[in-house]
Amino acid sequence: MLNLNYTPEQVVDISHLTREEWLSYRRLGIGGSDVAAIMGISPFATSRDLYNDKIGVEPVIEEESNWVALEVGHRLEDLVAEIFSKKTGLEVFPVRIMFRHPLYPFMLADVDFFVRMPDGSFAILECKTCNYNAKDKWADGNIPDHYIYQVRHYMAVMNIHHAFIACLWGNNEKDFVYYPLDRDLLEEENIIEQEEYFWTEYVEKKVEPPLSGKPDLVLASIRRYSGYADKSIPEISISGLEARSLERYLSLSEEKSQLEKRKKEIDSEQKAIIVPFVEQMGQGCKALLEDGTNRYRITFSPTRRTMIGKENLEKLKVQHPDIFEEYTTETENRVFRLKKEVA
Repeated sequence: MLNLNYTPEQVVDISHLTREEWLSYRRLGIGGSDVAAIMGISPFATSRDLYNDKIGVEPVIEEESNWVALEVGHRLEDLVAEIFSKKTGLEVFPVRIMFRHPLYPFMLADVDFFVRMPDGSFAILECKTCNYNAKDKWADGNIPDHYIYQVRHYMAVMNIHHAFIACLWGNNEKDFVYYPLDRDLLEEENIIEQEEYFWTEYVEKKVEPPLSGKPDLVLASIRRYSGYADKSIPEISISGLEARSLERYLSLSEEKSQLEKRKKEIDSEQKAIIVPFVEQMGQGCKALLEDGTNRYRITFSPTRRTMIGKENLEKLKVQHPDIFEEYTTETENRVFRLKKEVA
């Protein structure tokens, strides 16, 4: 049973902190945006990534982050709050303080905005933005799960029972939704239990948590903290892992190969079908065929892009090495291949 007789503690005024100072304070505990990684549902990071961040381990390979999206989201928070206020008639205000749960001091909270409710109580307002293609994730009353965990964490720290999550995905007031979220003490108890285990068993003891989460994120995490490939390392003998998982990998490879073969057959048949239509269209990009029952609208539009071919790239490297160095970026991608041999 949770003890609800508490007031959140103030850690620091964040209004004048530099980003590095703010990050240093964040490493003192678990913030709302960290929770999804602990629960294994984050679309951005694994629990291993979060662990490394909390103990100050820097990734070997610095990957370019989408700083534009992050900056846009940050700058639009005030606008999202303003739209929410106009739509609801409720007073919205910021409090630029980092708070801490007095009973679970590893729980920290930077709340976007607070809402003054008609009865004088307060609610939390979490402001989000997304691109137009992601708006369906917010349709029909849905809130992405990782944001729900974030706000439930905030309600726990602040001892507040109501919250709103608002999202803007366009430049129109109609491109906006907000949903209420009420406190769920059973879910909150589970969140606190998971966070406490992560903090006390992994972070405080400096023990790496097991790699878990979406495979793409896990593989990216391994790559980020292992560093660049080194071909001079001798062949590694693997132990403690079962060969049957590799047999399953080979089986899936064969299945994938058959599907790709069928895909090529379908592609070839489709191309054969469109030949007479393309021939009649010539340089045209749009066409119409009617058979008395249906109308078929055809488009055959061009896509063009400017690129530097491999040959010209080599010339650029030789003739203008300074420009080549300034405008090219080297990336690394490692391919896992498996070959079965008789022992």
